[in-house]
Amino acid sequence: MISDPIALQKGTGQPRDESGQPLVIVVDDDAAVREAVQELMQSAGMECVGFASTRELLETDVLEGPGCLVLDVRMPGSSGLDLQMHLTASGNPKPIVFLTGHGDIPMSVQAMKAGAIDFLTKPVRDQTLLDAVAAGIKRDLAQRADAQAIRSNIKRLETLTPRERQVLHEVARGRVNKQIAFDLGISEVTVKLHRGNAMRKMQASSIGELVRIWEALPGPIRAACAA
Repeated sequence: MISDPIALQKGTGQPRDESGQPLVIVVDDDAAVREAVQELMQSAGMECVGFASTRELLETDVLEGPGCLVLDVRMPGSSGLDLQMHLTASGNPKPIVFLTGHGDIPMSVQAMKAGAIDFLTKPVRDQTLLDAVAAGIKRDLAQRADAQAIRSNIKRLETLTPRERQVLHEVARGRVNKQIAFDLGISEVTVKLHRGNAMRKMQASSIGELVRIWEALPGPIRAACAA
């Protein structure tokens, strides 16, 4: 059965965590199109929910979990492109497949430059739409996995002492132990000790892995370690 949007409103529905089943979210003011897309997704074994407007969608918590959006471009109120910009600005780069009967080249260029998975025109082949949605879900799961890894590494970084963070920063710069020891005014043996502690706490099995972890951290966090 298609999920009822009212039952998913904040405070009334079950919140979706990142380990939940991916959800396809269809936003289209044309009820016939919305229901047809929902039925197609469900026939392929995907969980799906539909909304008639972006306002209706934003009153729920369904965007918090993994999945993909299927958006019309022109709708009453905010457009699909408006929603795309809103999600990007709010730090929620949810993968979007645009499906519209009123698209043009400038619209498609804008949507794709902003990160859309695809820009499809109605009517569309079922398999084309399913493939695009599958690609969107795959991207979302990968983005969430990367974000989780970064959060975990930030927590591990917080367990390092200030000196260990300094040494980690210098190692990531490509400095050798002798150079780090001179710059920090400590012995090479102490540098090796701090470097070993940093690797252990960051759960890195090699210097190369330690550097990759460092480079994936947000810029402001790296800058704070260097200070």
